[in-house]
Amino acid sequence: QVQLVESGGGSVQAGGSLRLSCGASGSIININDMAWYRQAPGKQRDMVASIAGHGSTNYADSVKGRFAISRDNDKKTMYLQMDSLKPEDTSVYYCYADILMVGRLGVRGYWGQGTQVTVSS
Repeated sequence: QVQLVESGGGSVQAGGSLRLSCGASGSIININDMAWYRQAPGKQRDMVASIAGHGSTNYADSVKGRFAISRDNDKKTMYLQMDSLKPEDTSVYYCYADILMVGRLGVRGYWGQGTQVTVSS
């Protein structure tokens, strides 16, 4: 079994910063692409940032220049540094990872449980 656990969410004033973490655990052989998504009430879940296994990154236009995604493959952990936060960044943030697990033939996608980020004006 594989688990993704997010941490680091919370409440902050506009202009502030938060750092999210997503740790993977279980019988993992390899973690390929990882990503952060967010979903506000009544809206669809959108990708915020992604990072490939070799480190290349991609960002949604709305967070470019303010957010930075990174990963530590040895720790099986992904991070999202969020600076210059705006009220419109308020959402539940989810981590996602494509993982090759012991006992499975192919890569499968896994989601974390989500962590709330609230930005007040």
